[in-house]
Amino acid sequence: MKPRGLLMKEHRLIEKMIEVIRFKTEEIQRTGTVSPHFIDTAVDFIRMYADRTHHGKEEEILFRDCSGKHMSEKDTNLMNELIDEHKYGRKTVAALVEAKEKYARGSDTLDIILTRLNALVEFYPQHIMKEDRIFFPDSERYFSESELNKMLGEFWEFDRNMIHEKYKLVVTQLKESE
Repeated sequence: MKPRGLLMKEHRLIEKMIEVIRFKTEEIQRTGTVSPHFIDTAVDFIRMYADRTHHGKEEEILFRDCSGKHMSEKDTNLMNELIDEHKYGRKTVAALVEAKEKYARGSDTLDIILTRLNALVEFYPQHIMKEDRIFFPDSERYFSESELNKMLGEFWEFDRNMIHEKYKLVVTQLKESE
């Protein structure tokens, strides 16, 4: 397997979650109510899996290594665009969390919640397609086979540490809420 194979495998799970979010968004529109628990679960998935785990590998390993290569202007611009899209995703999720918290306190933020959920549903498929079809195959040509193998090893190590990072965060948050 090459590094892009692992990233593309992760994309398939992200796409499945986006379909769940799409379905739930339609249900929220029909019923006029949202479960804060659903939002918390979706946010946890996006923050820990899609952003921290998946985008973490891209930003901390793939993009880092690409930055050390003499990439074409087109490839460099696309990488910077992808980084900006990751930031957009984070801002959208933060706005969703804020709207959910207000909703849970009784404010009428259902429209904001729906807007943010729909933004994620629209964003991720386009972002994934851009990476899968353009950036991953185009950037791979800058690396030797041994460099790709080293990168894949770093990806596995990154994943191995993720469960520990997740639950250290859980413990810290629980301690802070005491």
